[in-house]
Amino acid sequence: MEAFFVNSKMKYLIFPFMLLMGCAQAPETVDEPPMRAPDRGPNIVIIMADDMGYSDLGAYGSEIATPNLDSLAQNGMRFTRFYNAARCCPTRASLLTGMYPHKAGMGAMVSSVDSPLKQGPYQGYLSDSASTVAERLKEVGYNTYMSGKWHVGERPEHWPRRRGFDRYFGLISGASSYYEIIKNQNRVRQMVLEDSLWDPPEEGFYMTDAISDYAVECIRENNEGQPYLLYVAYTAPHWPLHALPEDIAKYDGKYDIGWDSIRLQRFRNMQRLGLTGAAQQLPGRATTVPAWGQQDNKEDWAKRMEVYAAMIDRMDQGIGDIVEAIRNNGDLENTLILFLSDNGGSSESVTSRGLNDPARAIGTRGSYAAYREPWAHVSNTPYKKYKKWVYEGGIATPMIAHWPKVIAPGSMEKKPAHVVDIMATSLEIAGISTPGTVPGKSLDGKSLLPIFKGEAFDSTRPIYWEHLGNKAVMVDNWKLVAEKDGPWELYNLHNDRFEQNDLSGKMQPKVDSLKSLYIKWAGEIGVR
Repeated sequence: MEAFFVNSKMKYLIFPFMLLMGCAQAPETVDEPPMRAPDRGPNIVIIMADDMGYSDLGAYGSEIATPNLDSLAQNGMRFTRFYNAARCCPTRASLLTGMYPHKAGMGAMVSSVDSPLKQGPYQGYLSDSASTVAERLKEVGYNTYMSGKWHVGERPEHWPRRRGFDRYFGLISGASSYYEIIKNQNRVRQMVLEDSLWDPPEEGFYMTDAISDYAVECIRENNEGQPYLLYVAYTAPHWPLHALPEDIAKYDGKYDIGWDSIRLQRFRNMQRLGLTGAAQQLPGRATTVPAWGQQDNKEDWAKRMEVYAAMIDRMDQGIGDIVEAIRNNGDLENTLILFLSDNGGSSESVTSRGLNDPARAIGTRGSYAAYREPWAHVSNTPYKKYKKWVYEGGIATPMIAHWPKVIAPGSMEKKPAHVVDIMATSLEIAGISTPGTVPGKSLDGKSLLPIFKGEAFDSTRPIYWEHLGNKAVMVDNWKLVAEKDGPWELYNLHNDRFEQNDLSGKMQPKVDSLKSLYIKWAGEIGVR
């Protein structure tokens, strides 16, 4: 496939799609964008980051430059208690189906392309019995587009175009290089254009830009009379740490003060922004994280965070391009834009994978590194633990909702909500009734439209988690949580969101009540 570049960003564009799809030339930007007809259904744009922590956006306390997401937050709504499903595959399954991951066949991780097909809560691909949001919206005339990471089905019969998306470009599999496709370790990382495997060019490719650019093209080429669903699933800032030199340069020296100081700065910013109480104290550093002053090789550690920040910065630039394309089409007023992360910051180390060339600088092609636990601890400020766990650090996500026609600018929502709610929300605003008690079809989420409108919303429903034996149930401010094979812990999140004061030894009736809810749910949904 032919590729070429435009403007000073040297962004990779996939304009040959227009030839493949028979699309017209993209419209030029005009000073005064046209307005759509008032009866046209709202567009729905869902943007997901990968392995990004709660405090990694400027609107949530970060020092990382994210002006485009910050603008969406300032002119829309920030959620302070929005939750994902603790890991990439489960969260994506819930987002797409409105069901808890096990019900959608993704209780753990995706199955490999050559593994035996199986059925059930841990089958490793989206269940055929679970409708996707794309499939449902197509029923009422929506065009459906996806750009980015799929990770809920490796086989061609499970790819996005088989699950309701009209157009698709992206990474079918999990983590891969941002400059090329890694093809070893007995698992080929597959990139796909529509229904065919696709390899990036040898030079000039950068994954984040490609995802942004394809999303922009879908917006520009959408038929004027039809609303659309656009799901943009970035791989950033998931390891490996890969970023472009001009973006890394912005953060040169920024992290030389170390993780302790950056974490404290973020916490103070969060207090200033009203994301946490002004009188609250930042919990102490995790016992598994050394003090910065005692850490060797500080230059290497600081560089890791510089590259991580640059990856988020570049993603934000692409989101700015997406928003601008929506604006130029005259659609911004009546487009719901949602942004969230699939799990908390990742403490994982990737040294055992044997993919890193030590002669390559972190961030460049051939390097393969992660920012690891100390910086993940900063990303998840002020919460406990990381990706895979179901403490707040693993499941709390920044969540931004922008819809000028409906959402009051600068609003903040403190009621709990969950990624499982996105399907029900999308269906309601598109005028589609949600399934009730149809076996295998009923949704587990609730529409967030009342919250967007500033109306009453029942926040007392139970919300559940299970991943790799880590488990939790939350009802309003009460949360019962346990690590795999560990004891149950009880927290009152109203005054202990940081999960520092375990009340399980003092409130056995509350433990028993929540535990019975969890056991019933786990049995019904097939948790093993």
